[in-house]
Amino acid sequence: MRSRRAFKSAGALGLLALSATACSGQASRLGMPVPISDQAERMLKLWQGSWIAALAVGVVVWGLIIWAVLFHRKRSDDLPPQVRYNMPIEILYTAVPFVIIGVLFYFTARDENYVEKTSANPAVTVDVTGFQWSWQFDYKEKDAAGQEKTVASVVGTPVAPNAPTGAKPVMTIPSGKTIRVRLHSNDVIHSFWVPALLYKKDIMPGPKTNEFEFTANKTGTYEGRCAELCGVDHSRMLFQLRVVTPEQYAKFIADSKAKAAGGVQ
Repeated sequence: MRSRRAFKSAGALGLLALSATACSGQASRLGMPVPISDQAERMLKLWQGSWIAALAVGVVVWGLIIWAVLFHRKRSDDLPPQVRYNMPIEILYTAVPFVIIGVLFYFTARDENYVEKTSANPAVTVDVTGFQWSWQFDYKEKDAAGQEKTVASVVGTPVAPNAPTGAKPVMTIPSGKTIRVRLHSNDVIHSFWVPALLYKKDIMPGPKTNEFEFTANKTGTYEGRCAELCGVDHSRMLFQLRVVTPEQYAKFIADSKAKAAGGVQ
């Protein structure tokens, strides 16, 4: 009876701790930032689902261990019945892990295809060039002949981690629109990383151009940085992603075109 009461008490405490954890927004994200894009929300759900699956497996394993400890303790010097094998249990132990792996693989492949998918005509295309040790953002548009041209350009300089906000180069994009980011490097490998996107992608020198798309759904300013050790001033390779309304973005592009027409950089 004591063993059963102890087992029930342990289970109740576990459920209480799990409930308390679930009440916290930060805990429910498992340390991840608040996602700001459709793709980031999908990745967060995959991350949460993986943890739920891991917790479920852990609960079963812990339950079996506790059950064996409590109910199969040594009570005499007599050996328990000895058997060579138990075919149904061995088949179960083999099949269940394969099922778990198959389910996790399916959801991972499904969400990876969604996150890496690119469209034929994104609303905004930005060429991002990483260099030692800052960033250049070139905004592209197609003219009447279908040729791409740069309509706005932002070139940054290395900044200290504690530098004021205005010192960092800013990549401005509209919310609710499909944004294609094309990544270029003229020197070494860099990595484009905005934690709030829950995504980062390497920037490879040479002819290889990595690219991805996302649709931001929250306005605001978010920190970004290089996530690949790229040299002595790697820590100063900082930038910001500014998500604005489509009207504010249109004004940003119009102002950039006006400055370029007037010869102002």
